[in-house]
Amino acid sequence: MSKLPQLTAVELIKILLRIGFKALRQEGSHIFLRHDDGRTTVVPNHPGRKLDRGLLNKIIRKDIQISREEFMRLT
Repeated sequence: MSKLPQLTAVELIKILLRIGFKALRQEGSHIFLRHDDGRTTVVPNHPGRKLDRGLLNKIIRKDIQISREEFMRLT
């Protein structure tokens, strides 16, 4: 299995918006997103920094509930 790509928060949010998530609100540097079917996630937006692969894996598996392979096709 290949490694997850290192993405910025903006890149991840663009992918999430493409698959139907909508930005609800922002508190500080954290952006809250929700899908119409009830799935939610929070993405920390720290300009100039990449998201940690562990956090990205958690968002993929637990929050947006898609496989890594499906996510890799979206990137």
